[in-house]
Amino acid sequence: MAEEKQSALTAADLPELMRRIRARTPARILEGRAGAAYRTATQLELREAHAAARDAVGEELDMEAALGREFVARWRLFEVRTEARSKQEYLLEPDRGRRFSDGARREIAARCPAGAEVQIAIGDGLSVTAVAAQVPSLLPLLVEGARNGGWRVGQPFVIRHCRVGVLNEIGDTLGPKVAVLLIGERPGLATAESLSAYMAFRPRAGHTDADRNLVSNIHARGLSAPAATERILNLAARMREQGASGCGLREDSARDKLGP
Repeated sequence: MAEEKQSALTAADLPELMRRIRARTPARILEGRAGAAYRTATQLELREAHAAARDAVGEELDMEAALGREFVARWRLFEVRTEARSKQEYLLEPDRGRRFSDGARREIAARCPAGAEVQIAIGDGLSVTAVAAQVPSLLPLLVEGARNGGWRVGQPFVIRHCRVGVLNEIGDTLGPKVAVLLIGERPGLATAESLSAYMAFRPRAGHTDADRNLVSNIHARGLSAPAATERILNLAARMREQGASGCGLREDSARDKLGP
């Protein structure tokens, strides 16, 4: 009872500055303790968040369950796999998640036009939860924004057991100018719904993270879908203008504009 009363009074007892700090971040700061340990309520919240993170990492992608049947039909999405044959193999052998299976390459080549100016792919990554939460709002904004800029957008598709390095395979298979991979981030104890957009200009075999750019923390308490769309399309515009990505992309403080 004493602990419950102490926990209930915690927020009210904090100075205004401390309450404002806590309201601006999902980080568990100024939580208080019972002896040498967290209070019971905090311990339970941590265990719940940890369980959600583990579930997000271990969950297998079901495209229609995650994105909705109508959404899949509207965007004519189809699913391919990497060389990882299971989630366990994907986690234990990362390289398999960076290469398409032979069947995946054939299907992508048959169903996606080559040489698009912007090619978007959706990867499960380490959080199917993030894909389900963010992609339905983000993908339409990206496609609409790119088309409004006069760019040819390739047919989007979904990749199961996907790692970031699969961007090179997308480049070798379809040869787009700019490839965008929307992929679930590794969950933390603040959220399991954070999505990232990895991007590369003309990706190809041998490219590394140094050749890629990243827009991260796309989720409700991070970067909103409209804000992420603006950043992604502005980066794509700079890549097309400069013919480079990653470390080769020059910084530009001016706001980029879309154009053909």
